[in-house]
Amino acid sequence: MKLSIIIVNYNVKYFLEQCLDSVFLAVKNMAEGVASQTHNDIAEIFVVDNCSSDGSSEYIKSRFPDVIFIDNPQNVGFAKANNQAIEQARGKYILLLNPDTVIGENALSNVCRFLDKNPNAGAVSVKMLDGYGQFLPESKRGFPSPWNSFCKLSGLSKLFPRSKRFGGYGLKYLDENFIHKVDILVGAFMLVRKTAIDAAGYLDERFFMYGEDIDWSYRLSRTGYKNYYYPEPIIHYKGESTKKDIKYVKHFYEAMLIFFNKYYPKSNGFFKMMIRFAIVSCGTISAFQKVIKPFKKIFSKKKSENELTLYKSANTYEGIIRTMDKHTGEKTRFKIYHSDKGIAIAANEITLNS
Repeated sequence: MKLSIIIVNYNVKYFLEQCLDSVFLAVKNMAEGVASQTHNDIAEIFVVDNCSSDGSSEYIKSRFPDVIFIDNPQNVGFAKANNQAIEQARGKYILLLNPDTVIGENALSNVCRFLDKNPNAGAVSVKMLDGYGQFLPESKRGFPSPWNSFCKLSGLSKLFPRSKRFGGYGLKYLDENFIHKVDILVGAFMLVRKTAIDAAGYLDERFFMYGEDIDWSYRLSRTGYKNYYYPEPIIHYKGESTKKDIKYVKHFYEAMLIFFNKYYPKSNGFFKMMIRFAIVSCGTISAFQKVIKPFKKIFSKKKSENELTLYKSANTYEGIIRTMDKHTGEKTRFKIYHSDKGIAIAANEITLNS
């Protein structure tokens, strides 16, 4: 089998529905390019549900009977949930995909073809765009070395975003429209060669949420394979699959500490103290901001009039297309999915489905 697609879900059944709609179209397109093969022969799709309380299991199973569903009795975290499916996967390539993404009809064909043509490539990620059509910088990242981490946490990378010296983590000096070798890929869309996984091992389950893709990218690169950024546009409704509460802040900054302790246990004492202080300080500030955010909303008179989410009405179609074309080039076209629960977009073709 060519491809195994793994989606970890937690309480986002409508986003997951549209993600799967786009995935099945992309798989069908792959199968059409291969004589005498159906989509079931060329790809398998796993959904691992981390004990959702929104009825995700029943809702998705009734609409997508071909999906291989794994129901967890509790939330085991992103890394472990993916590992559960990787253990069963039969594909030559394994794709980790977030449920709050929508991919184009040619996306899977294009990225798989890239791995076919580049045997030194162990993993590849893509050009992610948010709901406004803005490029998401985490699509390509450098290794979070002590220096890169210090520049990011101290704000130096924001002051000098295009600098190779200070912007080594965000890699903003690399053109988002070209292929690049990069250190770190993003788990929202991460296509990995199975032989690279066999060499590097599975995701580290100590990372409950966040940081596991950074750790995995680094271990994959140490097997002799290369990680690549490939400018295939997809939509990622960033953060919709994650509840941004105090627990989120805790998991995010805990992941940073786990990574730092794992790879720099013998680093300079003063520098280690500074990094840990920066991580803890940023975590404390973020937690405080989460606490006061509801109160800020009460007293704020400003309203976001152009916010694009899954639930916007059909009259935003033209504006979406204009915004997306601005950021991806006039040659890119988009497929727009329209259901009773909202809209989503995938690259390649403009069509309205109702």
